[in-house]
Amino acid sequence: MYKSKINYQSATFLTSAPDIKALPADAGIEVAFAGRSNAGKSSALNTLTRQNSLARTSKTPGRTQLINTFSLDAQRRLIDLPGYGFAKVPLAVKEKWQKSLAEYLTKRDSLKGLVVLMDIRHPLKDLDQDLIQWAVDSKLSVLILLTKADKLASGARKKTLMEVREASLAFMGDITVHAFSSLNKLGLPELEQVLDSWYGAEDSAPAE
Repeated sequence: MYKSKINYQSATFLTSAPDIKALPADAGIEVAFAGRSNAGKSSALNTLTRQNSLARTSKTPGRTQLINTFSLDAQRRLIDLPGYGFAKVPLAVKEKWQKSLAEYLTKRDSLKGLVVLMDIRHPLKDLDQDLIQWAVDSKLSVLILLTKADKLASGARKKTLMEVREASLAFMGDITVHAFSSLNKLGLPELEQVLDSWYGAEDSAPAE
C-alpha cells in the first residue's frame, strides 16, 4: 500500500475567487480538481483530506460557482474548480464559469496537474473531453478519476477502467486513469501517489 508523503489532512481553506485575478500569488504548486456538477468532486476532496466538510457537498449539483483554494503548506495548494454540466443556472453564469475555467487552465503558472472527475457509469462526456484536451494543450498532467466506483461490480469496474485508459491515449498527453470511491476509499492511495508526484514528493517510497 502506498503511503503518502504529504499530509493532505492539513488542508485548510484559503479563499474563494470569482476569477484568477483574485487568487493567491501565482507561486508554489497547485493541483486542481474539476468535473461535472454531479461527479462527486466535493466528496473526493473531503475523502482525500479526511475532512467531512472541507469542500461543501450539496444535493443541488453546481453549487461550487467560485474557484476555491485550500492550503496544504506554504508552497502547495489544492484548487476546487467550478462544476460544469447539469447545474440549473442561467446561461450567462455557465459562460462565466467556462471563461474562468479556461483562463485558469491556460494562464496559471503554478498549476501542475488537473484531476478530472467523472462518474464511472458515464465517463468521457463531451465536456469532460473538452476539459482534458484543454489541459493537454496547456501541457498539464491529467488524472482521470472515475468516481462512484462502488456503484459497479468488480468486473464491470475493471472493464470501464480499461476502456477509459484506452480512450485516453487519443489525447496524446500525460494522462493517468484510476477508479475511485469516496464511500470505501477505493483508489485513494493511487490518487495520493499521483498528487505526491505532482507536488514534488515523488521520492516517497511505497510502504511495505
